[in-house]
Amino acid sequence: MIEDGGNSLSESNLLVYSNIRNIYCVGRNYASFAVEMGNKLSENPIVFVKPTHSLEPMNGNVVSLSGKHGEVNCEAELVLHIGKDYESGIQVNELVDKVTIGIDFTYRNVLNEVKQKGQPWLPAKGFRSSCTLGDFRAITGEKDLQHDFKLKKNGETLQVGNVKQMMFTLQTLIEFIAENYGLGKGDLIYTGTPEGIGKLQNNDTLEVLWGEESLGSCHIALLS
Repeated sequence: MIEDGGNSLSESNLLVYSNIRNIYCVGRNYASFAVEMGNKLSENPIVFVKPTHSLEPMNGNVVSLSGKHGEVNCEAELVLHIGKDYESGIQVNELVDKVTIGIDFTYRNVLNEVKQKGQPWLPAKGFRSSCTLGDFRAITGEKDLQHDFKLKKNGETLQVGNVKQMMFTLQTLIEFIAENYGLGKGDLIYTGTPEGIGKLQNNDTLEVLWGEESLGSCHIALLS
């Protein structure tokens, strides 16, 4: 393990962190989540970005978030690591070299407010420590992506998702992001969250799993 700014990271994860460029996130990619939140289904992927300063590992560490903005939600997502620069026609198994499960934290009240005003989602989605990453796993093809992923809060399962349930395939997401915004080596894609998102309380413990394998956990501190 290597110490990096007070957080202990595996050597492979430290290499990933040191080369991250853009963080793309996909909204409403599971119909079940859109229905749960009372949102309409979208004809095209909804994509937003997060700053690299929003990243946190999940290695038993404490993730500090503000409790001043009302409800804080946790949304587990399959995260793709892009291993090479995008070229037209490239396939998922050629482009993606690693995956993990991450959490997209959301200030729900803030998000509702900025959406009503037609303003960017950054205050609700891009704050410091607003997304976490579990331990990455190498993949050799799309067949490696068929596992269920899970989010547990205090030992209880909140969410279960699978790429087969996504509205937009991974190939569609990759092509859409690349054609509209650019996509290159070191970029991350948070691919969307299924139903069952959790409302956080101070001292909650979160754990993400890939199949039955735990990829990481963290403890939540909601600061007043």
